[in-house]
Amino acid sequence: MKILGSFAQIITLNHLSLKGAIKDNALEIIENGGVLIENDLILEVGNFEALVKKYPKVLVDEVTKPSVLLPSFVDCHTHTCFAGSRANDFAARNAGKTYLEIAAAGGGIWSSVQKTRACSSENLYNLTLDRVNQFVKEGIKTIEIKSGYGLDLENELKMLRVIQRVKANTNANIISTCLAAHIKPKGFEGTNSDYLNWILNELLPLIKTEALSHRVDIFIEKSAFDIAESKLYLQKVKDLGFDITVHADQFTAGSATLAVELGALSADHLEASTEKEIEVLANSETVAVVLPGASIGLGEPFAPARKLLDAGACLAIASDYNPGSAPMGDLLTQAAILATYQKLSTAEVLAGLTFRASKALNINNIGKIIPNYKPDLQVYACDDYREILYHQGKLKPYKTV
Repeated sequence: MKILGSFAQIITLNHLSLKGAIKDNALEIIENGGVLIENDLILEVGNFEALVKKYPKVLVDEVTKPSVLLPSFVDCHTHTCFAGSRANDFAARNAGKTYLEIAAAGGGIWSSVQKTRACSSENLYNLTLDRVNQFVKEGIKTIEIKSGYGLDLENELKMLRVIQRVKANTNANIISTCLAAHIKPKGFEGTNSDYLNWILNELLPLIKTEALSHRVDIFIEKSAFDIAESKLYLQKVKDLGFDITVHADQFTAGSATLAVELGALSADHLEASTEKEIEVLANSETVAVVLPGASIGLGEPFAPARKLLDAGACLAIASDYNPGSAPMGDLLTQAAILATYQKLSTAEVLAGLTFRASKALNINNIGKIIPNYKPDLQVYACDDYREILYHQGKLKPYKTV
């Protein structure tokens, strides 16, 4: 048992709603605060001096400079397990090349597939572990990581096994997702539906046997899989006992509605969502996950975060960290930029990076500083929580707990 403190401010995120808009005056802020922790759980939060007086024999982990305590961030959509760079794609896009032109020249997702296939398990593990450790330094303690750059039996399993090995060797909470339905791989003999059936019949049973993942994702888009074939696939995935999430409405609207219809945990991207999809998401339990890193990387409009919140949706913010469309991977910077352009309150951003993002991963005991939650915490060297977004990602936590 120990007491952490004292903090100039503890931003507990207590009493905030899972859905809809949030004003900053709804934030619970404990000044001169302390946190009592035992056995990897928060027991009590309150005034630091009062906690020390109440528990005089408990070890005190003293904070010696003005600090703000936040829950650690949750990045609920990443592609952190990959090999190689796609700097050539980025330069070509900025020079005016289209997605199809870049793909025809050897770029795009298939470029990352080839590089990841060629990478040994050991090298892929080291690359992924280094990236995860960097996330932790930036206050991100829960990270979803997808497969999807293997696209055959050997390499999809390689990726998911690497992700599990990283999970066992870091203090981050890693959640793996099978994204074998990223695109149909070149060289596969058969239709899109044939490939999806191969995943169902050959790959997913092995993933379940090895307990490599309990989540399945699919990219629904003109360049990947259409709504009809995706619906059949996802229904069968659910029948196998997996949770589902969807790459939805990135360039074409409509798939977010399918995500809600099938009870997906989240619909991610949403840059192309219209009023129809916004309303459907708002009236559901499916989390709307927006990915500002992809908009920045591709030079595309941001997802309609403000409209989603005002309609009543549960909005999470994730990095989409990947070598192609979102190579920055800096979640706090992306969230701060999104807030500027979409006029999101600080409370909405913090909720979207913490307990609302944990809902997208179906985790219920992280993302707030309240009793019986895990003490996944981060500390910033400032005395006003508003400084964190004000510096647009330049101010990083100096300590994680």
